[in-house]
Amino acid sequence: MEGSKEFDALSRRVIGLAIEVHKVLGPGLLESAYEQCLAHELELNEIPFRRQVPVPVVYKGMKLDCAYRLDLVVADTLVLEIKAVEKLLPVHSAQLLTYLKLTRISAGLLLNFNSEVLRDGMKRVVL
Repeated sequence: MEGSKEFDALSRRVIGLAIEVHKVLGPGLLESAYEQCLAHELELNEIPFRRQVPVPVVYKGMKLDCAYRLDLVVADTLVLEIKAVEKLLPVHSAQLLTYLKLTRISAGLLLNFNSEVLRDGMKRVVL
């Protein structure tokens, strides 16, 4: 139970920082701009993270060079998948779920910065 409380506090902090980025920039930019600004906010708030984390795909013992990368991994416990699309689709959730399975990280946030209100463009995915 203690771990889930830590995750809830961390995810709330990250969501607050994402909302701050969205307030300043608004919708309409490229995903890479939002990712870089959110990374800057995480850094300013001394929250540990890694950016553009490679995800290995192994099929029947063969390592595939697919060049999948996670946008952000926060505190090694939360995957952030940044989008700037008209609407989140089921495939976006499926993508994040696959990333969680491949990395064995149990939780992620799908953040669509192209939403008028960021809270409407957020989805939490848990294994």
